[in-house]
Amino acid sequence: MATYQEIKGGKLKNYTEDPDNPYVGQLWYNTTVHGFRIRKSTLSNSWSSGGNLNTARWGLGAAGTQTAALGFGGNVPPNSALTEAYDGSSWTELNDMNTARELAGTGTQTAGLAFGGANPDAVNNTEQYDGTSWTEVNNLNTARAFGGRAGATNTAALCIGGTNVNNELWNGTNWTELGDLNTARNELAGNGVAASALAYGGLPTTAATEEWNAAPILTKVLTD
Repeated sequence: MATYQEIKGGKLKNYTEDPDNPYVGQLWYNTTVHGFRIRKSTLSNSWSSGGNLNTARWGLGAAGTQTAALGFGGNVPPNSALTEAYDGSSWTELNDMNTARELAGTGTQTAGLAFGGANPDAVNNTEQYDGTSWTEVNNLNTARAFGGRAGATNTAALCIGGTNVNNELWNGTNWTELGDLNTARNELAGNGVAASALAYGGLPTTAATEEWNAAPILTKVLTD
């Protein structure tokens, strides 16, 4: 009978914790739980159903991760201020936003940022979420709807285009106007962080893609 080493090309190893990325068919002994473990198959490359939102809507703002998400605002219709948190399996209703609207958002489940949007006209409202409630903070300089967004925190975000061509940078307190997009559009997608972002697609229907790289602010340190 062939041994495990002959079949897999390696000895059976002991681990105090399961290995980070075992190969399919790898067998090991976990000394913490006192049991054998095996990697049975690769991860699925398909979508599976999660728990549904409590309230169906479109045009939501979003923040967080796959297992700790925050969905807010949107249009039912009418425009909604509802906020829901996702724990990896189900959604729970939380405190509403101050202003119902379709909007852009970023941040985390416990530190979200909601900005701009339509209700039904373009608005410049900005709100921050602290894990419990929404607070009105300083508004965008220019009202706009259907903009793109970049950034993963509520202290460094980029609002890109929309019904207005300019971009604005959020530093946790205020919005600052930046250079305009080369191609005006709304309903566009945005990725990246506040200092290095990508904007693409949008209406009027376009394939235009633009990169944003913020110029660094240089300071001179004076020494004796």
